[in-house]
Amino acid sequence: MNFQGKTKENIQYDAIVVGSGISGGWSAKELCEKGLKVLLLERGRMIEHVTDYITANKDPWDFPHHDLQMPNDLLKNYQVQNRTGFAIMESTHHHFVNDLENPYVEEKPFDWIRGYHVGGRSLMWGRYSFRFSDLDFEANAKEGIATDWPIRYKDIAPWYDYVEKFAGIAGDRDGLPQLPDGQFQPAMPDNCIESHFRSVVNSNFKDRKVISARAAHLTAPTEEQLALGRASCQYRNRCMRGCPFGAYFSTQSATLPAARRTGNLTLRPHSIVNSIIYDEKSGKASGVRVIDEQTNEWLEFSAKIIFLNASALGSTFILMNSTSNRFPNGMDDSGQLGHNLMDHHFHVGATADYQQDLDKIYYGRHPAGLYVPRFRNLPGKDKQPFNRGYGFEVYTWRDGWQHSMGMDGMGAEFKEKIATYGDWKMILDAFGECMPYYDNKVTLTNEKKDKWGQPVLKMDVHYRENEALMRKDAKEQAVIMMEKAGFTNIEAYDRQAHPGLSIHEMGTARMGKDAKNSVFNKYNQHHLVKNVFCTDGACMTSSPCQNPSLTYMALSARAADYAVTELKRGNL
Repeated sequence: MNFQGKTKENIQYDAIVVGSGISGGWSAKELCEKGLKVLLLERGRMIEHVTDYITANKDPWDFPHHDLQMPNDLLKNYQVQNRTGFAIMESTHHHFVNDLENPYVEEKPFDWIRGYHVGGRSLMWGRYSFRFSDLDFEANAKEGIATDWPIRYKDIAPWYDYVEKFAGIAGDRDGLPQLPDGQFQPAMPDNCIESHFRSVVNSNFKDRKVISARAAHLTAPTEEQLALGRASCQYRNRCMRGCPFGAYFSTQSATLPAARRTGNLTLRPHSIVNSIIYDEKSGKASGVRVIDEQTNEWLEFSAKIIFLNASALGSTFILMNSTSNRFPNGMDDSGQLGHNLMDHHFHVGATADYQQDLDKIYYGRHPAGLYVPRFRNLPGKDKQPFNRGYGFEVYTWRDGWQHSMGMDGMGAEFKEKIATYGDWKMILDAFGECMPYYDNKVTLTNEKKDKWGQPVLKMDVHYRENEALMRKDAKEQAVIMMEKAGFTNIEAYDRQAHPGLSIHEMGTARMGKDAKNSVFNKYNQHHLVKNVFCTDGACMTSSPCQNPSLTYMALSARAADYAVTELKRGNL
């Protein structure tokens, strides 16, 4: 690896990619495979595939607290990360940031869940992988909201095909215009309660369809995937610890080995990108400024093109902090940088039991269940008192031994009791679209400093009436579907999750057709600084209710293809 410091030779890379998560891994892979010498900068530590998944093969009894709770002396470092209620465990906490070292300011509550290491949140993501449709790309224009997307489904559809084939997405072709079909491996099979729920809802509700969740898990690996060392999903459902089988898509399992085999990649962890260096004479970016996480040394790296993939808020921080004579307030003239922050609102729906005759057990631990795609405000279908819509993620399990771990007892009666299965359980949890509100924003502030002396982001974000109306409807519809399917003990819930908790932050440097009202163009290219690109959540113009990661992959591959073409033409 080639490192640059004040005393080192200045090495000119073809491209710098900032961030090694889902979009950064894709950007690096594509640029390397097209022949560019690429420097991939990651602010956190190195995590090598398999060898550094330190808890992947541990069982509950291998942890001091049986992976049921975090000791207080560790938990104090994860006060924000712990707001998820499920992520910070003895088996997973090392994949999340230390909140004391990485503070931010909350003007209004915002749950910023992060992972600073090679692979980023590609190691911990939920893996649901859905395409957007023209219903999503056209919504802003048709409703006169915010600004129009500069692309349509036909522009990105070939790139969805491309990334799905490489990543490996398990799912069915369902024929839904609001959720386009893709290049799928076989879907994961239903358990009996999922099969029952799917059958009842699809037979009784003509406006909706329950489908298998489309998830980035290998069920029939291709030759290319096997050649990268990947294998079929083992149904362990320990995904957040890192998958030693490479069965789910991550930077470590897929894009990083693909980039490495070209011989064109230099990976540098512990590299906090502070800002982009702007060349006043050429009107282009010449490189980036970096703080070494371990030594606090300031470094500069040079390249012909720069891809920002540091996550929505990470990339926006860098753009805001990239001041110069030309850009005294950050690298933007539109006034949109930092605005229009969106995150899916969720934790609303219903829970229930199923106590009828389904006395069956199932094999393995299902890492992906069912999904109820958006059925509200579809063209020609219905009109609700809110804009856009939501989809339900469906989680099922059967009560049993895991709920007896805290029971006291011994002997034959105790053994029989803990080996007896309980009722089937189900949760319908809605993920709803958040509208792009201009005054949902982040700004830079010196009210606090991070461990390395940098300013931090201040979050001023909240949900509005449209989201509240959507949540009311989602709660009602969850109950109606469960009642029709014969569930009992149905309890509707609305936990009023704050923005950020869904971990799908989007916006703040949106794509658009005009430099006057957007930061990046239809190729994810900065309107004003043509050799800077951004393909992570920051570029999103709206936040369709589908999980967005597959779209980041497709945008990254598309933008890299365009950038290399322009570079070879001498336009960058």
